Amino acid sequence: MMKTLKPTTPGQRQRVITDYSVLTKKEPEKALTFGRKRRMGRSKKGRITTRHKGGGSKRLYREIDFMQNKIDIPAKILSLEYDPNRSAFIALALYRDGERRYVLASKNIKTGDTIVTSESAPLTEGNRTSLVRVPLGFFVHNVELEPGKGGQIARSAGSAAKIMAHEGAYTQLLMPSSESRKVLSRCLATIGELSNAEHNLVSLGKAGASRWRGIRPTVRGSAMNPVDHPHGGGEGRQSIGLPYPKTKWGKHALGKKTRRRKKLSSRLIMSRRNKK
Repeated sequence: MMKTLKPTTPGQRQRVITDYSVLTKKEPEKALTFGRKRRMGRSKKGRITTRHKGGGSKRLYREIDFMQNKIDIPAKILSLEYDPNRSAFIALALYRDGERRYVLASKNIKTGDTIVTSESAPLTEGNRTSLVRVPLGFFVHNVELEPGKGGQIARSAGSAAKIMAHEGAYTQLLMPSSESRKVLSRCLATIGELSNAEHNLVSLGKAGASRWRGIRPTVRGSAMNPVDHPHGGGEGRQSIGLPYPKTKWGKHALGKKTRRRKKLSSRLIMSRRNKK
């Protein structure tokens, strides 16, 4: 659900935010949170390696259980919570043995629901099981790339991978990026889509809202001088005047493949993602 604010100020007039009324009103679980030093786009040497990062509100890091490796131990969902470090909501799960862990919240999960990780788990939303047990056409998230390594695929708001086929020891997945690839059928995945699917509809409304999130201003290359950027220079508003867009350092800015050509897992990719 999205929430449009009353136009009491110029910034509020354009602002559309997520409706957080569906979440549980409670403080984060203290034992599962800790402070984290922010590097603000800098390397260990203090040099800027990613531009346009810095400032922003302080955040407590929530320790998320991407593995969910407590096999055959049911867990009850105690609360649905906001996590400033990711776009999807998170859920606090209380396992039958008394341990509490944060897990990614699926789309329709509610407080009081029970989830379980098992080879015989019911194929209902929030449960976690091997890919080989999931029927064709089902959506899954937090999918492992290697057995026992923990979920790495489909972890952002509203995302999910679709089960397309089971072939021998592999399961074919249609990724959120439209890429089609094979994953070992022994890998674990959680049934259903992730929560906060309308996250892409958020409109910040003002520059300050980006600054709260640690995003600093970006200057267009075409607005610079030739000495500062390959796109710079010219009288008035000029096109870039180059065969392709470049970065400040003359590298390809769009469409350049950065994946290693001889990466071992490339053999598992059936078809590349569609270019937009």
